[in-house]
Amino acid sequence: MDVSDCYKNALLFSNLGEYGKKSGRSKKWREKLKLPPVSQCSKLRHSIEKDYSSLCDKQPIGRLLFRQFCNTKHDLKRCIEFLDAVAEYEVAADEDRRDCGRLVLDTFFIEESSATPLPEIPAHVVQECRLQLQEDPSKDIFKEGTRIVHDYFSGESFEEYQESSYFSRFLQWKWLERQPVTKNTFRHYRVLGKVRFGE
Repeated sequence: MDVSDCYKNALLFSNLGEYGKKSGRSKKWREKLKLPPVSQCSKLRHSIEKDYSSLCDKQPIGRLLFRQFCNTKHDLKRCIEFLDAVAEYEVAADEDRRDCGRLVLDTFFIEESSATPLPEIPAHVVQECRLQLQEDPSKDIFKEGTRIVHDYFSGESFEEYQESSYFSRFLQWKWLERQPVTKNTFRHYRVLGKVRFGE
């Protein structure tokens, strides 16, 4: 669990309701965990490193928000579906992997398919995948294809994402995540026990 997950859990628990005499504390806790106004994140917007891999793939919240952004655009959504299909292929059982790989190829690279083909990946890369799948369906036969998709994402799509409300929400989370952690960051629910040197 990373810091982002901790904040999400804290927000969840802070919204579970009032607790009698502690309702004032609950309200104060919710206020503390609120995301800041977007305007408050303007400095962070200019100072944060604009690296697609770091912001949109490696960081859990950034990855989720970038995917939500992609889901609003048909061509980008199709690329996300391809990456998810490849992820399923990579964890498929050995005896099922060849069939799973064929399904990926048939879904995304056959012109006659009812779905739109994936044009970002060149035909020769797809052909190489087919040959490797036939000879040895290893986990990394789609490695080049996924690299091409991520390169595609890191261009105009990434620039457009940075102008969207999804990136603004990411900055709000980053601002909250960067606040110093002290003993006041944690909420006291129960004393489990007391000993001579602490509780």
